[in-house]
Amino acid sequence: MSAVPTPGRAVPFALSRAGAPAAAGLRLDPWLRRLAIVLSGALLPLGLFGLWSLAVQRGWLAPQILPPPSLVWQSLQELWASGELQDHLLISLRRVAWSVALGTAVGLPLGMLMGLSARARAYLLPSFQVVSQFPVVGWVPLLIIFVGIDEALKVSAISIAVVVPVTVNAYKGIAQVPRPLLEVARVYRLGLGQVLARVVLPAAAPSLFNGLRLGVMQAWLSLVFVELLASSEGIGFLMVWGRQLLQLDLVLVGVLAIGVVGVLLDSVLRWGERWVQRWRPAGR
Repeated sequence: MSAVPTPGRAVPFALSRAGAPAAAGLRLDPWLRRLAIVLSGALLPLGLFGLWSLAVQRGWLAPQILPPPSLVWQSLQELWASGELQDHLLISLRRVAWSVALGTAVGLPLGMLMGLSARARAYLLPSFQVVSQFPVVGWVPLLIIFVGIDEALKVSAISIAVVVPVTVNAYKGIAQVPRPLLEVARVYRLGLGQVLARVVLPAAAPSLFNGLRLGVMQAWLSLVFVELLASSEGIGFLMVWGRQLLQLDLVLVGVLAIGVVGVLLDSVLRWGERWVQRWRPAGR
């Protein structure tokens, strides 16, 4: 018959140590899973880097076509030390910020209007569904006629790419607001402003923030394309300049910068989205 510890009686050594490994294992398991996920995600980049290095060493491609990793790293250090890379990135990020602000200023009211009003939805939604199918490149020739090829072209084209996800998510988020909440607001005779502030916006906040996150990512992707077409500064221009000079190391530096900044933007916005959605468990 096993000994049962009683108050005032010391727990046997074997019994006190028995649960320690299990408790430690429970604490380590989440970290091990995260480490496994990180390592799994690093396999493909490491494999591509190894293939890149092997191709350069064996001479499978000419250095003018595939520069060695050491040259790309050296170019990255030189551009960073001179401040040129930071200047191009800041210019591109400023364009993204203006475009997100303008696209949200148009898309958010449009989506809210279609979500709140059946009449507005009947008039606007079919046309919006057709227009939203146009890619950004399809708008560029038309925008050149009206705004030229200067900064207004870039901001206008990128803003159009932002409008679509912001509008769609605002419309869906408001359309999916539980009807009982609206009925309660009607019973308490809340005004339109109070309904929006106290009922609609809190309930649709996750969808609205998701639309903002998608809009920012669409803006970043569209920015590179627009800068490749017509620009004299920015990260896309840096890539075009490197291609024209046949310095593909500059092109690869631009590719790396675009990927790193895109991942950072998406990570920050995902964290913000999770922070916004913390109210859901409490609401339930």
